[in-house]
Amino acid sequence: MKKILWFVFCFLFLVLPIQAEETQTDTETTSLANNAKSAIMIEASTGEILFEKNSHEKLHPASMTKMMSMLLILENIENGNLKWEEMITVSENASSMGGSQILLETGEQMSVEDLFKGIAVASGNDAVVALAERIAGTKEEFVNLMNQKAKELGLEDTNFKNPHGLDDANHYSSSYDMSLIAKELVKHEKVLEYSSIYEDYLRKGTDKEIWLVNTNKLVKFYEGVDGLKTGYTKEAGYCLTATAEKNGMRIITVVMGEPDSKTRNSETVEMLNYAFSKYEVETLLSTKRSVGKRFVDNTAGKKVNLVPSENVTSLNEKGKPKKNMTYELHIDSLKAPIKKGQSVGTLDIKENGKKIREISVTVEKDMKKANLFEIFYYFLKNTLTGTK
Repeated sequence: MKKILWFVFCFLFLVLPIQAEETQTDTETTSLANNAKSAIMIEASTGEILFEKNSHEKLHPASMTKMMSMLLILENIENGNLKWEEMITVSENASSMGGSQILLETGEQMSVEDLFKGIAVASGNDAVVALAERIAGTKEEFVNLMNQKAKELGLEDTNFKNPHGLDDANHYSSSYDMSLIAKELVKHEKVLEYSSIYEDYLRKGTDKEIWLVNTNKLVKFYEGVDGLKTGYTKEAGYCLTATAEKNGMRIITVVMGEPDSKTRNSETVEMLNYAFSKYEVETLLSTKRSVGKRFVDNTAGKKVNLVPSENVTSLNEKGKPKKNMTYELHIDSLKAPIKKGQSVGTLDIKENGKKIREISVTVEKDMKKANLFEIFYYFLKNTLTGTK
């Protein structure tokens, strides 16, 4: 009998601490975003989900909608369709927008840069409509572009009806989709120059000067936060997509349907603290690291280094063994001319031999098509040296 009791005691002694440790670990994440209707937290470079709660529930996104608008605006600037210094004439439709605004007047002219600042800092509905109309002609056509981009990004929980986020019965998204938009948006680092501004002025020195104060207070009160977009309407509640970078790791958090701004901020801070205390990012391949070298047709025998179009990273839990990561290169036939940044193939990123994501591959430098003299010289040299 004593032997049986001793065995039971030893069994309980060995098992209970392990169970307690597992319960404690589970509690760490289940205690996050308690008051949010929906929430998610991802690491930006890998897209790995660190925490989620009802992340595919379709809800009103309020002004977080403007992340998609800003993404399209930046793409138009980068492709040359729009310039930062261009002056935009404000329409009556744009100036009449309700909700948060920068008090634009019909016929007023303002630069693209100042309008973008008005969106990123003060969430100006009038500013986003003014730029939407400049890009697409009408607000409605710009919304079509937003929904097209949503499809390109693989967003399955999203439908846009306007560029600003004011409530509409058929205007919805999810915290998961918002995180994917944010992940794409922060690739355009210019946005962070504006979303990280805490306060600034528009029309400075005039009688129509307006003071902008960032609706995202965390850019001032949490180290590393440099964006991204708040939101509030009666239907949506208090929402926030935040992003912060520390030690080379960028975290994106989304909360939707919070009861008030204080809770929205505090629960976002808890999520960020959790991520930065528990995880770290390792860069496996940089955009300057060659992953192979290939001949390029039409270049008179020239080779070019192939590089990832973005850094290849791995997310690891602190204090635990690093993941076993490998990659496999798939390259199309290369034919000049080729521009740097143009996709010429892919890298399959694998963990323990299983593909987890795919990254495009580009050339290290522009490859021009050879002229007739270069082709003649190439063949003459090969003939004289016997090279094939």
